Parts: sequence; structure tokens; C-alpha cells
Amino acid sequence: MTRTARTQSAAAARRPLAKPQEIAEYCGVPLATVYQWSSRGGGPKLIKVGRHLRARWSDVEQWLDTQTIAA
Repeated sequence: MTRTARTQSAAAARRPLAKPQEIAEYCGVPLATVYQWSSRGGGPKLIKVGRHLRARWSDVEQWLDTQTIAA
């Protein structure tokens, strides 16, 4: 694979970081819950970008997988 092809495939696989509102909507929880996760711990790994909170979608998915319970 050429360098250009690798760069293009890496860029295609990269998604924009998730905003707190998007995480709340995706998980079906109030926005305040996402901010509580940030301040108290819990929830998906959040990243501070400047003064903004963001998350990698892969971290959100991984955290959701750990929340699975046996029914």
C-alpha cells in the first residue's frame, strides 16, 4: 500500500469526535448526565479539547459494551 493510500484510508476511518450533546442523544440520557460522568467519573472516556469535552466514538462504543448485563 502506498503512503497516499494509507493516509486516505486512515482519514476515512477517522470520525469527528463526539460532542456531549451527541453522546447524550446516542445513549438516550440527559445532557446533564454526560457532564456528571465527566465530573464524577464513569461514562465513556472524555477528552478535554481546549475547554470543550469530546469523546472518540470508539470509546463510547467500548464503554457501552462494558455496560451490557445478562437478561
